[in-house]
Amino acid sequence: MAEGRSKRRFAGPLILGLILVAIVIAGVVHYRKPISLRGAILQQDDDPRRQSPIEGVEISAVDDVTVSPTKSDFSGFFKLTLPRWVLRGHPITLHFSHPDYESLDLKETVSDELFVVRLIPIHQEAAVDPNRPKIAVANILVRYSIQTSTTANIGTGIKTFQVENTGNVPCNHQPPCSPDGRWKAAIGSASLDAGSGNKYDNARLSCIAGPCPFTNVASDGFSTGGRIISVSVLDWSDTCTFLLQAEVLRDEMGNVVRETYPVIFGDSLNFSLSSTAEGPTLEAELNGTNIVFPLGPGAAPVLSWADCNVSKGKDQSKMYRCELKPGYEFR
Repeated sequence: MAEGRSKRRFAGPLILGLILVAIVIAGVVHYRKPISLRGAILQQDDDPRRQSPIEGVEISAVDDVTVSPTKSDFSGFFKLTLPRWVLRGHPITLHFSHPDYESLDLKETVSDELFVVRLIPIHQEAAVDPNRPKIAVANILVRYSIQTSTTANIGTGIKTFQVENTGNVPCNHQPPCSPDGRWKAAIGSASLDAGSGNKYDNARLSCIAGPCPFTNVASDGFSTGGRIISVSVLDWSDTCTFLLQAEVLRDEMGNVVRETYPVIFGDSLNFSLSSTAEGPTLEAELNGTNIVFPLGPGAAPVLSWADCNVSKGKDQSKMYRCELKPGYEFR
């Protein structure tokens, strides 16, 4: 009987210890940051330049690891977050599927390594009449416009004015006076208004008649330009005549058409456009006939001869990637 009590006394702390260990393990699992597998999916080709990224590939895990499937983005990148209980070194099988490529099961172990997965395209040439020649796509050109601001010289502003004064008259401390305070002076002013939407530039003031050495600018409101310019002149001798002159400028908005050529590797066509590009079109020659395809403002252009995807960068620029459809070939 004493032995039974001893066993019960021993079992109590043991059970309590096991419960504490389980709680600690559960807490570690709960608060441990889950592992994420990262990788890129490319098209299988011996030429690295033709290993285009594949968008829209579904990635999932099979066997004992249950995760929410994810898809690759425009650059082929994918991120698959695993359950918290999955540790590094755990075996895992990743399943990759896309309607245009052969499915792939990849057996790996969980780690921090980057995965580079290459999928084999499903050849759809069987759906095309083998006796029918392929349609040639040639002379491809991307045309777009950008808005630019130009400054046009639309004329000259001119104004003459006089500062009337009589020289050698003592000032007697009655302003305005000459800079040394000896002679009575006079101030004359003038201004010019370029008009709405215009501005003056390269403004200059000239003394064209009278004892010019005995004058100076009292107030300069012209040298920095602007829609309205003005000047005040101090004259402490006889009457002088001045000429205020400036160029009249107008800022005008206009569109400049630009062209760029896509880069072609295999059946893939690539090009990018800046965020300022407007009205982009893709011009191509199909079996000798020139056709213009508007790219439009939407996410992806619709072409009869290629499937296209578009990615927008942080600077709002756009990257286009187009893959030829069966029955077409680049020339």
